[in-house]
Amino acid sequence: MATTNPAKAPKQIPFEVNSLSADNNGYRLGHLNFPRRAPIDTPHYVAVSSRGAIPHISQDVMRDNTRMKGMYTALEDYIEKAPSQRPPVYGFPAAGEESPLRKFIALQKDALLILGPRRIPPLPCSAASTSTSIAIVTSFGFTMLECKAYVEAVQRLRPDIAVAMGDVLYGHQPGVKRADRMGDRTQSWLQALITGWRDADSGTCDTALFAPILPIEPEKQSWYLEALEDDFKDNLSGLVLYETESVGAIPRTLLHLPRLWMGDIKTPHQLLDIIASGVDIFTIPFIHEATDAGIAFDFIFDLSWDSSISSSKPLGMDLWSSLYAVDLSPLCKDCLCYTCTNHHRAYVQHLLNAKEMLGWVLLQLHNYNILDNFSAAVRRSICQGTFEHDKAIFGKAYVRDFPTKTGQGPRIRGYQSKSEGKEPPRKNPVAYRSLNDRKERLAEVVLPSPSADAVDLEQVGFAEIFEEKGE
Repeated sequence: MATTNPAKAPKQIPFEVNSLSADNNGYRLGHLNFPRRAPIDTPHYVAVSSRGAIPHISQDVMRDNTRMKGMYTALEDYIEKAPSQRPPVYGFPAAGEESPLRKFIALQKDALLILGPRRIPPLPCSAASTSTSIAIVTSFGFTMLECKAYVEAVQRLRPDIAVAMGDVLYGHQPGVKRADRMGDRTQSWLQALITGWRDADSGTCDTALFAPILPIEPEKQSWYLEALEDDFKDNLSGLVLYETESVGAIPRTLLHLPRLWMGDIKTPHQLLDIIASGVDIFTIPFIHEATDAGIAFDFIFDLSWDSSISSSKPLGMDLWSSLYAVDLSPLCKDCLCYTCTNHHRAYVQHLLNAKEMLGWVLLQLHNYNILDNFSAAVRRSICQGTFEHDKAIFGKAYVRDFPTKTGQGPRIRGYQSKSEGKEPPRKNPVAYRSLNDRKERLAEVVLPSPSADAVDLEQVGFAEIFEEKGE
């Protein structure tokens, strides 16, 4: 059985479950109180960064004009040419117990900082994981992240929460043999990360540890789940989920831990389903996709439903549309965000069509405010015991998908483009090919005698036959 030196054990996060669903197996209210960080009432989101910054929002704008309380960032954003070159973030000066990563990205002091190996959503990689590494995408291309290198990164960067490496496939389901290995690999990597906390010289006991529950059947990861419960439970502060079915696989003694969602979410409807399954904290990549597409969120959770209304409302508005060219109303009625209190739809529409970056900045501020209000309304609904009823009303009131993108968004970076699938056909034909298919045709050609001259060849018709049959 694995043991850990208590003096160097991962930090335990105070998390209190305040309210549970009627069956004690679904949605719940909680309170996450990490020392020296702003407390987070759950269910709530953590923002997803791109290279250490929320897309379209600078750190000072995030501090002054949003209510974000936590941020997730990925190691693959920083390591670039590692291991041949030392990543600059590793050598960034930080005093005492300060986090070099927090200083490097200039994140405000009261925001919770979560570090994981891969971005959200991650790009599928052509290479498969090995017993000691996972495939990642850096700004310099594909490479492998060794478990040892990730442990070193956690020790050096000292985030508030470190997400353990998991052998997770993206874009397709694992085969039978791969599924059998996923649990063993993840358990080995988790043990290596915990061992890093016991290192007296470079341990990072101020960092809390979240362990993944793999998106496969519980039977295929039973040994790993048993190890979480028997060997690692005293070292864990939370769990990471990639699909709602994984909630049922959580060992009984770990049900009290906070649950971080790092799977795919495309709409608020899916988000409500995830909350209903018992997730406490979630990442929301669809907000960046909507902002890039020029979509302004326009939905609320605490609403009443008129049964006489036959059509559902859209989840947002496409501000590329010329319908808003002279619309001087705020993006959403009663919205108190910076964008809605200072600007109007026509101005944002103009900025988007002029390809001004400020357009996406204003949209991002508005969309995050809508999501803040949405999360607060969900918590009130759970507290009042009306969540299931309110969720059903929301499903009737709004369409399932966001409006279709009609304009050209900002420049897409390489790590935002999908890399899966076959390569397109080559434009130029292949210069060399096998001659096996021409053996029989060449065999029909009558070879001239050694004494034949040009006249004899012309009479026999050698050139014509070869050109016709032998090409």
